[in-house]
Amino acid sequence: MGFLSAWLSRFASRPFLHGAARTSASASPAITALAPRCDAKERLLSWTRSLIPLAVAAASAGALAFDLRPHPSFCDPALDHRIGGKESTELVVQGSRKELPKELIEELRSFLQGNMTLDYDERFYHGKPQNSFHTAVNVPDIVVYPRSHDDVQKIVTSCNKYKVPIVPYGGATSIEGHTLAPYAGVCIDMSLMKKVKSLHVEDMDVVVEPGIGWIELNEYLKPYGLFFPLDPGPGATIGGMCATRCSGSLAVRYDLARLLIGSEGTLGVITEVTLRLQKLPQHSVVAMCNFCMIKDAADVAIATMLSGIQVSRVELLDEVQVKAINVANGKNLPEVPTLMFEFIGTEAYAREQTLLVQKIVSEHNGSDFIFVETADDKKELWKIRKEALWACFAMAPDFEAMITDVCVPLSRLAECISKSKQELDASPLLCTVIAHAGDGNFHTIILFDPNQKEQRQEAERLNHFMVHTALSMEGTCTGEHGVGTGKMKYLEEELGIGALTTMKRIKAALDPNNIMNPGKLIPPHVCI
Repeated sequence: MGFLSAWLSRFASRPFLHGAARTSASASPAITALAPRCDAKERLLSWTRSLIPLAVAAASAGALAFDLRPHPSFCDPALDHRIGGKESTELVVQGSRKELPKELIEELRSFLQGNMTLDYDERFYHGKPQNSFHTAVNVPDIVVYPRSHDDVQKIVTSCNKYKVPIVPYGGATSIEGHTLAPYAGVCIDMSLMKKVKSLHVEDMDVVVEPGIGWIELNEYLKPYGLFFPLDPGPGATIGGMCATRCSGSLAVRYDLARLLIGSEGTLGVITEVTLRLQKLPQHSVVAMCNFCMIKDAADVAIATMLSGIQVSRVELLDEVQVKAINVANGKNLPEVPTLMFEFIGTEAYAREQTLLVQKIVSEHNGSDFIFVETADDKKELWKIRKEALWACFAMAPDFEAMITDVCVPLSRLAECISKSKQELDASPLLCTVIAHAGDGNFHTIILFDPNQKEQRQEAERLNHFMVHTALSMEGTCTGEHGVGTGKMKYLEEELGIGALTTMKRIKAALDPNNIMNPGKLIPPHVCI
């Protein structure tokens, strides 16, 4: 949701600019900005901490000049307004599909040669997200594999010429239907653009192409004593992480921001990213403890953050999720709400912080507080958290998962989780709760039989309940998964029609032909 955050913050106040816009040799723009951190309540309307310049191949031929004059009838009339519109319940999206011009295919082949395919299996694979319950009737007409910024710019220019939609495609780990192709068109698979272009150890930044994965990048950085701190699901690429404004378990300490961050491919295609890096911690301690009530666990997370203790991760798992981990991995963990922490710093400092949190845990009815310091032991504990989704499938191997997330101000986290958990526990479906509890963000994995209409409807009802509960507590409909097609229907309630109209006008200025990932982020009923 960094998309709107950027716009409203930028137009409301000029002093955010940290440096002049930088331009690459091919005249594609780069954006640099810096702004203050915000709490969860202001997450959508202000900025957070990182300095991240981006090189973007944009449909506006490389110019980011804003024209906010109304564009006549700029909306998505060809997209069924029941899908993504206010209070919609449809999970299958479909827009109008036009025949792909043969001239475009030949134009793309002239510079991509063999790095493109019309094969149906490949198109079908790229049009069906791996981990999302959202689907589309259409799949891409063609998949292209650029190798350079120039390739991307030529692809975008050609598609803009013929007014053909484009959908950027990274690691395909997104949840809310970001890589669906409701209008078919061209899928731009960035997997061949995965170079580390330059590393500046003394400046603690790195310039990379968007197709590199965050895990691969950190392996590259490790010998230099550096790392990129955000850690979403395995398989996520840097370009996709920027596009969806991901966070992960380390978001309590580190975050992403800026204009293109969170725009979900609706403003441009990211071809290069400059990332601020951090020093690898000198020492770290991983701790885990148990609770009888999930509210007590959430209260400890809140108390820890309010204490000023420098914790780098605070993860919460409910008893159902712990049971799934036991089933999947043959473990014998107590099947109760569980908190996991990571503390970093010097050896003495990390241990001191650990003991302080142990005291907080004991004051909130916590038990079984353990902590580990060896590399293997720490890896084993975090493996529990990282493989949570796959553990759930071990309990119901033939089911699908509706994965959703919300975020609330930290002070409302315990209340929001408790209220949501009551509804989830009362449902006949198998539901687990996982939270990045240090920043008010929590997820639910709802398992259902895709062949049972009633179960799918129940899963969607639970999703609605969680979102409306979060919104009633001054929260947001998505903490890190993004909007895509799945969360569009909640944006008018959360932001208001005026904010959405502003978003639409700015998209119209940057993408007048509406080819950039159409049918995503901005609800189709919003017109200017």
